[in-house]
Amino acid sequence: MSEKLRVGILGATGMVGQRFIALLENHPWFEVKTLAASPRSAGKTYEEAVGGRWKMDTPMPEAVKNIVVKNVNEVEEVAASVDFVFSAVDMSKDEIKKIEEEYAKTETPVVSNNSAHRWTPDVPMVVPEINPEHFEVIESQKKRLGTTKGFVAVKPNCSIQSYAPVLTAWKEFEPYEVVATTYQAISGAGKTFKDWPEMEGNIIPFIGGEEEKSEQEPLRLWGHVENGVIVKAETPVITTQCIRVPVLNGHTAAVFVKFKKKPTKEQLIEKLVNFKGLPQELELPSAPKQMIQYMEEDNRPQVTLDVNYENGMGISVGRLREDTVYDYKFVGLSHNTVRGAAGGAVLCAETLKAKGYITKK
Repeated sequence: MSEKLRVGILGATGMVGQRFIALLENHPWFEVKTLAASPRSAGKTYEEAVGGRWKMDTPMPEAVKNIVVKNVNEVEEVAASVDFVFSAVDMSKDEIKKIEEEYAKTETPVVSNNSAHRWTPDVPMVVPEINPEHFEVIESQKKRLGTTKGFVAVKPNCSIQSYAPVLTAWKEFEPYEVVATTYQAISGAGKTFKDWPEMEGNIIPFIGGEEEKSEQEPLRLWGHVENGVIVKAETPVITTQCIRVPVLNGHTAAVFVKFKKKPTKEQLIEKLVNFKGLPQELELPSAPKQMIQYMEEDNRPQVTLDVNYENGMGISVGRLREDTVYDYKFVGLSHNTVRGAAGGAVLCAETLKAKGYITKK
């Protein structure tokens, strides 16, 4: 037990913070030691601070119930008790940028679920199966921050997980134009139906900032490292619509793709089912054995049946077929708070530990 890295969770009382706690229960490498949240939660036990707002479908782990929540703004105190932190704080973008860098400057690596640093040039934004080489920019970031161990790394937006890995698997066929409509679960807004009853039987055709993220963030994933910063890719051109639907967990995407090199359907499916990356090679604890499954049935993937594929860390694809305007179209499904949020960040942290970026203090 003593060999495990000591983990802090910033923003521990919110939905993503809770998901971190649920995922890290009995983790072989990491142990949750410190929970931090807003000043109004500080000083209470975690169980008291959350009260009736525990939103996971598994019970609150016993190990965290009596941890006394610290004030997330007391950076030095929180940082002193951990080897690294996961960040899921609910603040303005500028406040998040500032506080995450403050933690990094205490020589505490920060693995963030937040969007604030996704376009900071020397902060890697990583899906470990797609672009683990982007972690190289950490060395430049450390020089800027004046640190030897401390840095910030982020994972991308939840909505792109249902199609960006698919397009990555098809890279050799050179997709150059993509239309994606995402149908996004309410937990992506940190809510359940109890919190948001007006979503029952309803659809809202707007999620603030989501379309810009969904169009631009995949290009950063597919970019390259140059002179210590990430330079985003120019293609494919992506246009999106993002719609909130009455589903608790699971973002579904309906996607149309044009390719420069025309593949067969069989070639596309073969690339999907054989797609793997560094997490699979290293057999990291949270890595799905098979990242993408292809489903032959006309009525799959479905949220109720498929969202927890590979413990929520895998992606389900179906309905791949030729299109009359585009070359092909398909439907993708990913778990937005597991692969798309906390689970994706945990996999980033496992990759960073495996690569030697996160170590005991």
